[in-house]
Formats: sequence, C-alpha cells, structure tokens
Amino acid sequence: MKVLLPDSIPLDLDLPGAVIYPVDQPLDDSLLDADALVAWGNPGWQLRDAAARLTRVRWVQTLAAGPDAVLAAGFGPDVVITSGAGLHDKTVAEHTLALVLAAARRLNLLVRAQIGHRWAAELGGLQPVRDTSNFRTLRDAHVVIWGFGGIAATLAPLLAALGARVTGVAQSEGTRHGFPVVTAAALPTLLPAADVLINILPASDSTRRIVDEAVLGLLPAHAWLVNVGRGATVDEQALLAALRDGRLAGAALDVFETEPLPETSGLWDEPNVLITPHAAGGRPLGAAERIRSNYEALVAGRPLSHVVS
Repeated sequence: MKVLLPDSIPLDLDLPGAVIYPVDQPLDDSLLDADALVAWGNPGWQLRDAAARLTRVRWVQTLAAGPDAVLAAGFGPDVVITSGAGLHDKTVAEHTLALVLAAARRLNLLVRAQIGHRWAAELGGLQPVRDTSNFRTLRDAHVVIWGFGGIAATLAPLLAALGARVTGVAQSEGTRHGFPVVTAAALPTLLPAADVLINILPASDSTRRIVDEAVLGLLPAHAWLVNVGRGATVDEQALLAALRDGRLAGAALDVFETEPLPETSGLWDEPNVLITPHAAGGRPLGAAERIRSNYEALVAGRPLSHVVS
C-alpha cells in the first residue's frame, strides 16, 4: 500500500510503501496510484488537486484538529477521512491560557507602553482586590468555553486551578470532565454573567459567523472574547463594532476569517485586541502514532479512529 507522507513535518515512521511528498507542489504523476494521503500544512489548491487526481486513494489523514480544509477539497464519498483531533489539545490549551492571562493582566497595553517608553502607572502599583467592573484576574472569574471537546477538557482544569469557574457549551448538556456543560440554548442566561467567552468551535455551515452581533451583545461590557477555534465562526465586523462602541472590553484572536489577516483590517489598530498568527496549534503531538495506528487498522480491515467522513 502506497502512503504519501507530507514533507511539512518530520515523522519517525517506517511504513511499507511510504513516500514523502512536498505539500507546496502538485503531486508527481508517479504518486497518483497512492492508497493513502497524510495532510499537514497543505494549501487548499494542493488538496483540491490531490482530490481530483488521486483516483485510488482510500484514506486521507489530516493532522489538523479541524478537518474543514480536507473536507472542502472534494475527495470522493468512498474516501475515509480521519482528523487530528486530540493531537493539539495541549498546545492549543497552553496558548489559550496565555491569551486569557494576557487579557487579564493587560499585556497588550503594557507592551504598547513599553514601545513608547512610558511607565504605565495606571496598570501597576496598588490594585483593587476585587473589581467587578473589569476582567483583571481569573480568581472568581466566570469563563465560558463554547466547543467543549478535547482542547477544552485540557484547558478547563488549568483555568480552574487559577480560581476560575468554568462552564462549557456543547451540543448536549451534562457534566464533562467534572465541569458543567450546557447547550447553546442557555447562552441568553449564561453569557450576561460571563467574564470571558472562549470560542473553540470548528468551521462548518452551522457555525459560520455564529459568534455574531446577537451573541456578542449578550456579553457584559467588561468581558473578553478569545477565539482559538476557526476564524469563520466569528463575525469580525460585528466584533469590531462592539469593541469600538465599548460594548465589549477586548478580544484575543488567534484565527481569522481571512489568513493572513489583511493589513486593512480594523482589528490591527484596536488597543484592546491581541492578535496571534494562528499560532495556538501547529505542533501535532503524537502524529506518528496516529498515522501508524490508522494505517495498521486500514491494512487489517479494522475501523479507523477519529473518522469524520
């Protein structure tokens, strides 16, 4: 069985029939009889080209947590697509925690002051122990995580360890990993009491710009939005308007509807916006093990793991 492995990540794999291919070029004609393709960092055009020309492919493994790019490429309905869900839980959780703490401690404003050689006395010195009109600490803060999967399961205990009260939002309610989880139907009563809304939603037709003017309007004026899911899930114009009108305190954003974020975007110049360049993941931990496990399952005729299509 011929398996195409991307040159975008070093993989310690010794699989029969494995061939390394460049992700930034069309597939060579000699590779078009491949049975399997592993994708990581492939541009959209390359995936579409692969979907059109790999006539024998049976399995596509993406190492991305969200399989939207591979799903959009146009592979046939008989192709099994498996995702990299779980491979980014620790790295995205770590980055999300960094964004939340940066927002609470106003690192965005402190860096601006440093660049201007200004001692920001208003952000230092004596501070109120409790300030309910601002989000300044995770102690007793209410953090809502929309999209309560593996990343949230890793992140929630870290937030709780620093004193936050965490509520998850998912498709079904209950208790997950020791935290209460509600459905989106509860947002009208949940968000007005939130200090931070963390969005980890995947991109799909049902989630496109789901964090819209109505959702943002439910948050109190001192709250922050943190987005480490997919940029397409947030209405950026509604977000910008909420920030400029003072209806939302700030936003920490790692993903955007268009990437790289265009220079003309108004988000760049907002003092209470933290921007990172889709940096939360980018390091699929355990990628080789996931590929090997699914490869062995395919050869043996067993069900593959993390199937999305």
